[in-house]
Amino acid sequence: MVTLNSLRKPLLGGLLLSLAALVGCSQKPEQPGGNQPEGKSPRFKAVAFDYFVIFNANSVVPAVEKAFPGKGAEFTKAWRSKQFEYGYLRSIVNRHSDFFKVTEDALVYTANAMKLDLTAEKRASLLDAYLNLEPWPDTAESLRKLRAAGVKIITIANFSPKMLKANADHAKITDLFDELLSTEVNKTYKPDPKAYVLGMEHLKLKKEEIVFAAFGGWDAYGAKSFGYTTYWVNRFNLPAEEMDVKPDATSNDMEGLVKFVLGSP
Repeated sequence: MVTLNSLRKPLLGGLLLSLAALVGCSQKPEQPGGNQPEGKSPRFKAVAFDYFVIFNANSVVPAVEKAFPGKGAEFTKAWRSKQFEYGYLRSIVNRHSDFFKVTEDALVYTANAMKLDLTAEKRASLLDAYLNLEPWPDTAESLRKLRAAGVKIITIANFSPKMLKANADHAKITDLFDELLSTEVNKTYKPDPKAYVLGMEHLKLKKEEIVFAAFGGWDAYGAKSFGYTTYWVNRFNLPAEEMDVKPDATSNDMEGLVKFVLGSP
């Protein structure tokens, strides 16, 4: 004889199995990384670098020290200052020259000013040092992080095309740039506004979509005056220029720049 209790157990079991099947069908299979939040878009589409943010300007000191023992740091500082002084002067009088030639002229002047014998061999060796600069330790990793986030990377540098390519090739980081852009393209030197506009023209982006990364305080002033969002990578921990325009942010390494561009905390 079939009783109510004898029917209740099979019916209940079947109902539970059906519910379990329905729940299982309604749940989508978990995808790998499915619990990770979607990546946030960078704040800017591109970064335009001065080359000394990428390469250590003082990496020529050992070559100078070898040529002029005991004068390495002093000579290097004076040589670099004269490089940019000649750039400014040539801009004012509209007499442009390849920046490698400017570098050579500054080298000869510095040797004369310090009353040092600059032989042909020493001249060639010291100029070669400017084609084989050492990148800062955080350079490659920082550039890779920016590229991984979809940020375009170019230079806006007074360095000649020859200087830009030789140094990037030496450091094996050429492939991390979208373009090695020299102000030689339009025969200018920074901080001429016509030098900074090259970034917009070559990137095909608006001014507000680009961050300019400056090494020198004067370059930060020039880029900010032009209208770029400007980040000063103050590698040598120098005081800010006493001018009426300041960079948007600053740090002494690339970590701060990467966070600024990507909008990281």
